[in-house]
Amino acid sequence: MKTMRLTGLMRKEVYEILRDPSSIAIAFVLPLVLLLLFGYGVSLDARHINIAVVVDHPTQVTASFLAELQRSPWFQPTPYANSATAEQAMIHGRADAIVWLRSDFTRLSYSSGSAPIHLIVDGVNANNARTIENYLNGTWFLWLSEEATRHGGHLHTPVAAETQVWFNPALRSRDYLVPGLIAIIMSLVGGLLTALVVSREWERGTMEGIMVTPVSKAEILLGKLVPYFVMGMGGMVLSTAMAVFLFAVPLRGSLLVLFATSALFMLTALGMGLLISVLARSQFVAAMVAIVTTFLPAFILSGFLYDIRSMPLPIQYLTCIVAARYFVTMLQSTFLAGDVWPILLRNAFGMGILCAVFLGIALLRFRKRMD
Repeated sequence: MKTMRLTGLMRKEVYEILRDPSSIAIAFVLPLVLLLLFGYGVSLDARHINIAVVVDHPTQVTASFLAELQRSPWFQPTPYANSATAEQAMIHGRADAIVWLRSDFTRLSYSSGSAPIHLIVDGVNANNARTIENYLNGTWFLWLSEEATRHGGHLHTPVAAETQVWFNPALRSRDYLVPGLIAIIMSLVGGLLTALVVSREWERGTMEGIMVTPVSKAEILLGKLVPYFVMGMGGMVLSTAMAVFLFAVPLRGSLLVLFATSALFMLTALGMGLLISVLARSQFVAAMVAIVTTFLPAFILSGFLYDIRSMPLPIQYLTCIVAARYFVTMLQSTFLAGDVWPILLRNAFGMGILCAVFLGIALLRFRKRMD
């Protein structure tokens, strides 16, 4: 009998979904739009940086170094007659940095191995300024090595660094960001799916018809949870397919592990939505609360863009109650490193606790009465 009641509730929810396509739009269209928007719009890669170049005394050596800058994928150099015009270009936003090759550049390049390059960087964006400095140092070292080889010599350095990049050898920020985007999108989708549809029933008065039936409150919540869980997982499959085939993000872990961790997180997000719908019976209030409690914390406090270890200690503790914090780590590990079980199990445990808390509170707060 309980199985029949539960099946009837889920069938009713499916009919509600088919009659109201907004739920389908939230589950499938919203992930598509957000992935395209953030996948192409958010990038931590610095390319085609506009730099102003000032050469006091042009020589073959300075021309060789300028050619190295032009070959670099990071820089877009523009020559200026003097430092004053270059400074005006940076003040007016036409240049992000100034590279000034002084008159003794050629002589000191071959004598001491360290030419007097004067670098002025726009420090409004501190991260961009540090990136420009590091890129220029790398270009300078590469040019010195090529010059030494061309003249039959050897570049003597106190330390010879041999660099190996693990997990993201292409150093593409998209490979790091897109898995995190899946967590952000699933947080928003999961919260909105249940928060809006349940509050919609309160507004339309259809919840009263359910209240007078002999179904239990657990059956009501489960009947609403299962259909939207299936829809949310469908959105996850779409997001994963876009990440792998559209954005070319490598998936080094197991699909089964990815599906299992995503299912746990979807249950957590739907639990948050159910809790919101129990507390807020207005669609507008439910939508605002869902965005504030799911999307914003997931975007800011999950480690998606900002390293949690660099946050103040109280904020680090606060991130422990953000479910996306655990899922972002699991996704980035599964996509880029593979099935690293210590990371997966530790974060699955934290996320499982939050899932049980949200669903438990939603069940306790839900009442089969109209007050």
